[in-house]
Amino acid sequence: MDSFELNKVAGAVLGTLLFVMGSGFLAELIYHGKPAGNAGYALPEPAPTASAAPEAAKVEPIAVRLASASAEKGQAGVKACQACHVFDKSNTNKVGPGLWDVVERKLGSHPGFEYSAGLKEKGGAWDYAQLDGFLENPKGYIKGTKMAYAGISSPQERANVIAYLRTLSETPKPLPTAEAKPAEAKP
Repeated sequence: MDSFELNKVAGAVLGTLLFVMGSGFLAELIYHGKPAGNAGYALPEPAPTASAAPEAAKVEPIAVRLASASAEKGQAGVKACQACHVFDKSNTNKVGPGLWDVVERKLGSHPGFEYSAGLKEKGGAWDYAQLDGFLENPKGYIKGTKMAYAGISSPQERANVIAYLRTLSETPKPLPTAEAKPAEAKP
């Protein structure tokens, strides 16, 4: 095949492409599509609701929730936790550290367990407020934690679990006292 025949084939291909494109432009000029309009029924917009922030403000402090918490319900609530944690006096490590006598234990201090850098840096002790925040959203409360659990969204369920964790000790730590609300200023 010589170059003249190749030019004829290439010209035929290009000519066909130009014809197809040209007919598409010509069809657009002749036929105009109608806009879709309003198909179906117009639905009313839902009324705006209060944001999630006021709901979070409605959560009672952990001291108030612990006063009505049930350690028995909390024991039932830790079933999923038993895959990674030990709750008895042996206090051995599994995927997570042993949780015997965890209330008021220094963060990242269980012997023989390799904690994440985020938990080591946090500092402090596992008081009732720390436990409540961590159990609500572990990854959000301590960035970089190894704990893969999503958390317990119900404030009362968290209080039940914390009440159960409090019982896991020879000498359970005292419950926190609810702070009195400040008196309203009188005119």
